[in-house]
Amino acid sequence: MAGTLYLCATPIGNLGDITQRVLDTLAQVDLIAAEDTRNSLHLLTHFGIRTPLTSYHEYNKYDKAETLIEKLREGQEIALITDAGTPGISDPGEVLCARCIEEGIPVTSLPGPAACITALTLSGLPTRRFCFEAFLPADKKERQRILEELKEETRTIIVYEAPHHLLQTLRELTAALGERRIALCRELTKRFENVERMTTTEAVAHYEENEARGEYVLVIEGRDPQELVKERQARWEELSLEEHVALYEKEGIDHKAALKQVALDRGIPKREVYDALHKK
Repeated sequence: MAGTLYLCATPIGNLGDITQRVLDTLAQVDLIAAEDTRNSLHLLTHFGIRTPLTSYHEYNKYDKAETLIEKLREGQEIALITDAGTPGISDPGEVLCARCIEEGIPVTSLPGPAACITALTLSGLPTRRFCFEAFLPADKKERQRILEELKEETRTIIVYEAPHHLLQTLRELTAALGERRIALCRELTKRFENVERMTTTEAVAHYEENEARGEYVLVIEGRDPQELVKERQARWEELSLEEHVALYEKEGIDHKAALKQVALDRGIPKREVYDALHKK
């Protein structure tokens, strides 16, 4: 009978945030797969846990996943931990989790700290709907594509960033999104936890004068939905109904679906679009 993979959330700063369930599991499993064994050894030593460690990180996530799956098939119980927070969130753990599910190996998650959620709750920005982008792509074309998508994102946006890239990322976000409220969170749960709440342009000015220190979670205000609707309607009004329908058909959308989408875009009945086109 196959063993179980346990996704164990570990503290993002304050060691007191680890759960008793995670501690019990780490002590009882046959093996712990850790993103950085040296870093994790400090955590395990602090809590007196002597379970064997093996490395599982970004650079071995595919090959090592197969090795771990073999151990799980043999019946071994394995815990997966990351350097800080919940495995699988902006983390190679998502690969191992997906492979286990494909192979029918049991997976369970032991909830706990996650920097993105901690920052969101501290931001003062809307929390009901949000999107998590983690680190923006390093590839310039892919990065620009994501920034273009975020221009029209109405949900609160969460982004991770390292200190040496922070200023450039803030400049790019400001250029793409314009003036938005932003919370810059760092040292979360630690002694010098800090949350700076300002606008994107104020953040650029601040970090042009001050050095960025520590890993950051950026929580950014989404686009005003009403403003977005007005902008889109103005954009569509520049097109005739025929041009608007043709625009969607060029994207591979069938005629009936294109009519429906044009009606939604313009806030008019579908019958009105149909009649206007087919009478002509």
